[in-house]
Amino acid sequence: MAYYEHVFLARQDISSQQAEELVAHFKGILEERGGKVDKVESWGLKSLQYRINKNRKAHFNMLNIDAPADAVQEMERQMRIHEDVLRYMTIRVDELEEGPSAMMKRNDRDDRRGDRDDRPRRDRGDRPDRGDRGDRGDRGERGGNR
Repeated sequence: MAYYEHVFLARQDISSQQAEELVAHFKGILEERGGKVDKVESWGLKSLQYRINKNRKAHFNMLNIDAPADAVQEMERQMRIHEDVLRYMTIRVDELEEGPSAMMKRNDRDDRRGDRDDRPRRDRGDRPDRGDRGDRGDRGERGGNR
């Protein structure tokens, strides 16, 4: 059997619980055909860079799969039919990645970055290297942005 990383996007209208049921449904399809899912990661509801079928957000899910090719093809066929699946992508890999994926590591990094925003900001004081900028109230001569 081969190893695959599979990511799919589900519509924003469904709940998180329905997204989990969708994962369980596709996991069942793989297991019926002799495959197994080693890891499931839900990346949550995220904003899309562009609209897909009038959806601005989607539930992102990732599956690490150890299955024969025909099982993966059947799962993809069912995803094409299913109305809640917006996009999917399956990539064959040499070995499955242990531990959290890059997206989950990124979320941890973002959480730590949030702590930095809580600290007080320092006043930078005067900037002597900028020199005198004169009276900037009247921009009539240059036209200015009005």
